[in-house]
Amino acid sequence: MTISDIIGILEARVLCGEDALSQEISTACGSDLMSDVLAFVKGKTLLITGLTNVHVVRTASMLDIHCIVFARGKIPGDDVLQEARESGIVVLTTAFTTFTTCGLLYQAGMRGNSECLDQRDR
Repeated sequence: MTISDIIGILEARVLCGEDALSQEISTACGSDLMSDVLAFVKGKTLLITGLTNVHVVRTASMLDIHCIVFARGKIPGDDVLQEARESGIVVLTTAFTTFTTCGLLYQAGMRGNSECLDQRDR
């Protein structure tokens, strides 16, 4: 699924990264705990969060996350958007809650990282 597809599904608005909307996204992760994101996320992932601080972008950059969606209509500050631009990360905002955002993407065929599923067997 491309970032452009995701924008349509989530009725999202692009905050930065307009030139990279054709990128493919394989999985999604919804979390406000960056420690969980660090533990479970792999590349080509969409990060859905309500946190709007610069640590979200830094975490995404370390993990090769191509796109961040801020839920509940949240819009990060200019410092966060600048960091995202410098890191080549597309930033979107959607009015939907994190739960609904995840549900809409799941309904459209997006799945989470399979390694997260393996954790329930331990």
